[in-house]
Amino acid sequence: MVSFVCYGGKGGVGKTTLAAATGVATAQRGDKTLVVSTDPAHSLADAFEVEPSESRTQISDTLWIEELSPDAGERAYRVLVESLAAELRSAGIRLNDEEIERLFTAGVIPGSDELAAVETLAAHSSDTEFDQIIVDTAPTGHTLRLLELPAVLGETVAAADSLRGQLRRTVDTARSAVFGPAYLFGRQRDSSEEFEAMAGRMQAVKTLLTDPGRVDFRVVCLPEQLAVAETQRLLEQLTERGIPIQTVVLNRVLSEADPDCRRCQATETAHREQFERLDDCLSEYRLVSLPAVEPDLSGSETVEQLASELPEVLTGG
Repeated sequence: MVSFVCYGGKGGVGKTTLAAATGVATAQRGDKTLVVSTDPAHSLADAFEVEPSESRTQISDTLWIEELSPDAGERAYRVLVESLAAELRSAGIRLNDEEIERLFTAGVIPGSDELAAVETLAAHSSDTEFDQIIVDTAPTGHTLRLLELPAVLGETVAAADSLRGQLRRTVDTARSAVFGPAYLFGRQRDSSEEFEAMAGRMQAVKTLLTDPGRVDFRVVCLPEQLAVAETQRLLEQLTERGIPIQTVVLNRVLSEADPDCRRCQATETAHREQFERLDDCLSEYRLVSLPAVEPDLSGSETVEQLASELPEVLTGG
């Protein structure tokens, strides 16, 4: 089955560029690769300098990118609400289309971005089309909620499905008493079984994200003073959720600074010290240092340059 590489960390550490560069490197090696962004404020298309699209975009013969549709989470919620509403109406509890619509007119539904991300990962969890799927995750807060969502929503779906089942049994009992046992045989069962399907997708994502044989979750940070504490905290939070982590990437490290630039020299020294601190504090993880890229490059040029400099430990080559 397809293997996943997920890049996580706080906002602004370069996850999108790194995910894009990893996708380019694996695609150039010949692996059929998909780069997916689960960030609602995605910029993956910008990294490749292509127009944003709600559908998959082909970048090369072996590389595609995919960004979340802003409405994907709402659509998933709507299906469940409409399914439950149908059961309520069958039990004589009125919930018309206008009342359902009011649930979706107040703006963004809390958790819809994370649900959209889970639905996307679920769709690819049994993918056989690609060799590699590289995931550009949302900043830390979004990602932690995404990781918790399968368990939380799984309980919610189970409770809603239980209510749905009770309503159905109540209606079946009442109507079979009136129409006789033949009613149960002639009754149209729900063909979509949306609640069961949603619960199954939640479990598939939970299983995927905690499988070290399929997922390589890499934490990205910058060589700044607060990086050690923040990275340690994130690693602890991910480990508590059963996410397998082997690699920490220290991104945008300045090296070979201009000897005539005192500020550059000071920055290089500070970055080296931060690397040494991380290496000491996070000895159980593989620490990878990546160089700072020229600031005047375009998005696609930055991705290409970084792809050419990625060590084999990040590309699997």
